[in-house]
Amino acid sequence: MSDLEKLIPVINKLQDVFNAVGSDPLDLPIIVVVGGQSSGKSSVLEAIVGRDFLPRGSGIVTRRPLVLQLIHLPPTINHKEEEVEWGEFLHKPNEMFYDFDKIREEIERETDRLTGKNKGISDLAINLKIYSSHVLNLTLVDLPGITRVPIGDQPPDIEKQIRNMVKSYISKPNSIILAITAANTDLTNSDALQMAKEVDPDGNRTLGVLTKIDIMDKGTNAIDALMGRVVPLKLGFIGVINRSQQDIISKKPIREALEGERQFFAGHSVYKNISQRLGTQFLAKTLNKLLIQHIRNTLPELKSKVNKMLADAQQEMLTYGDPLYDTKGSQGALLLQIITRFVTNYGDVIDGKATDMISTNELYGGARVSYIFNETFGRCLDNVNPTEGLSQDDIRTAIRNANGPKAALFVPEQSFELLVRGQIVRLEEPCIQCVDMVYEELQRIVAQVESKELLRFAKLRNYVVEVVNSLLNRYKGPTKDMIMNLINIEMGFINTNHPDFVGADNAISIILERMSKQNNPQNQNQNVNSSRLGNNSLAPAVPSRSNSINSSHLASLPNQSQQNTSANQPTEGQQSFLSAFFGRPQANPADNANAAPLSVSQTNYSNPMAPLPGSNMNQGFGNQGNSLNARMSNLNLPQNNAMNPNSYMDSQPGLQKTLGTVPLTIKPSANPSDKETFETELIKYLLVSYFDVVKKNVKDLVPKSIMHFLVNKSRETMQNELVSSLYKEELFDELLQESSVIQQRRDACKSMMDILRRAHDILNEVRDYQV
Repeated sequence: MSDLEKLIPVINKLQDVFNAVGSDPLDLPIIVVVGGQSSGKSSVLEAIVGRDFLPRGSGIVTRRPLVLQLIHLPPTINHKEEEVEWGEFLHKPNEMFYDFDKIREEIERETDRLTGKNKGISDLAINLKIYSSHVLNLTLVDLPGITRVPIGDQPPDIEKQIRNMVKSYISKPNSIILAITAANTDLTNSDALQMAKEVDPDGNRTLGVLTKIDIMDKGTNAIDALMGRVVPLKLGFIGVINRSQQDIISKKPIREALEGERQFFAGHSVYKNISQRLGTQFLAKTLNKLLIQHIRNTLPELKSKVNKMLADAQQEMLTYGDPLYDTKGSQGALLLQIITRFVTNYGDVIDGKATDMISTNELYGGARVSYIFNETFGRCLDNVNPTEGLSQDDIRTAIRNANGPKAALFVPEQSFELLVRGQIVRLEEPCIQCVDMVYEELQRIVAQVESKELLRFAKLRNYVVEVVNSLLNRYKGPTKDMIMNLINIEMGFINTNHPDFVGADNAISIILERMSKQNNPQNQNQNVNSSRLGNNSLAPAVPSRSNSINSSHLASLPNQSQQNTSANQPTEGQQSFLSAFFGRPQANPADNANAAPLSVSQTNYSNPMAPLPGSNMNQGFGNQGNSLNARMSNLNLPQNNAMNPNSYMDSQPGLQKTLGTVPLTIKPSANPSDKETFETELIKYLLVSYFDVVKKNVKDLVPKSIMHFLVNKSRETMQNELVSSLYKEELFDELLQESSVIQQRRDACKSMMDILRRAHDILNEVRDYQV
């Protein structure tokens, strides 16, 4: 046997190895015999073997794939000795069948065992080896003949079942298709050639066989089909002659029939010129060469595939671990190892160090927590409007309530603190939601971080997840308390000396300048231009003590086009930051349009009730109405009854003697005074500035608090928590109980590793062959 011929036995060994587990993951080179019913498929196979061994009858006879391995034996030295031939079945190892009739009976019995006697089919193959000195090394698969009409108890879709089975074999790239067609039928309608063309459209691995050439109609021949003029195939067509039914009944020896076949082609007037390329013997030699050549071409790929499959199986075996030991010490060590690995993987996912779990398609682990801090939470705070839900009337009402029964000269600080606290408390809800979102993300990480060892033990995994989730929930409460304390800290002390706060001095200057430009006629053009940029802009602001106010917040301040109000620049050293403007009387612009600004030297401190120069006495109190003297003069009271209210009321029949009822709800008047307008603008301006300061603090401290109190604390205490909760000898057996699925997977993986090692050794046998 040449080195090349040794390749076929190597493939046969590989087939035996993989057929033992019922699979062929390597796609081994093989010859697949395809043909319709009554195409002479069984006769061709028996002629190649040289013995009668296949079941015969009507309808579908071959109902299971038959993997036929032909193994050539060297002829005996003593020609007088009878040649020994036998067969072996894979499902009956070490049992040799010398009687080929017994082989036929075993095929029928094994077929009926799975498919019954109702002519049903099965895709589970029967493996048969035939040892003989009259055969060449070949490996073929005989498939059920293609049928169209179900008979007997066959299922209605029997044709579809057979076609699917045939396609599953011939669609493999390493298979050679032996398409058998009767020569006395139309070759273009051949079922075998049609199916072969579906998977091999170029005909690179399809060999055509024409049977029954001797019984073609007189005057016809198959020379055009044999020469490839009807259906072109790169491997060509080979013509054979089958035994007739009478020859089969009379049990004419196949070897005699092969001699008759040779004589027919050699003496035929049409076929004698190509007789050396016709006949069963030439077909067997061609198949042998094709199979050897195909094996030689695919051998490097097979070796590479076996090595890769073996490496993958070894890696998979590591995930299942070794079988458990019975001692408590070994169980405890394994439990500690699993807990440590889980905690390490949990930390690596948060830190972005879990390279085997990092995805390029989406954010994962700690990156998602960062997204929550910077995108979800940060953008939410940026979109919070400092004056949302706060109208002009709300601010006026707060100022009036802070004044109490007195008509205060200054804007009360209590109103500013009350309003800013009401806005600060709005930040509490998004902060608490941020804690919940990070908590859910950590739970997500716990569910996804499943170490390979932890997958072995379903109960241990459930316990670990339960303990860790309980730990996270325990730290979630203190984290929320810390967040609420941060909000309470901001509300507990309103720090108007913060370096980022705009300050009263600058705020008053900005408001006065803004109101002056709105009410000064010569600045109308400037107002029009500024309105294009934003009517609420406070662009000409005097620089604050540090940073300016967010322009989006300043733009939310409404314009007030009331009567013109003028005032002097605030002086330094004032005790209350809101008294900078209202510490002086207010001048009346209507009466003193061209009056000079009020100075300290013009004030009459000796008589507090004296009118100020250039202004009415009562004007300094805003819109408190006309003076008492003006009211009295309008009433024209008699001089002698000026101090007698009763006599006055009696002399005025139109006046009521009783007061009206006080409304249950009192709201400020619809038209605010100049003083109220200024106070409202000032409070709102300061509110926006201080709210920005608070948001900046919250935006920085909330993520830090969550990381410290929830993320880092849980990481630091997770291992101790798991060990204290799970490391108990009475729980070892329960926690380290493997699921039946894992045991089955380990056994299957171990079996596959053994098979692949054997395949690797078999392929190494041909490393010294000259292939």
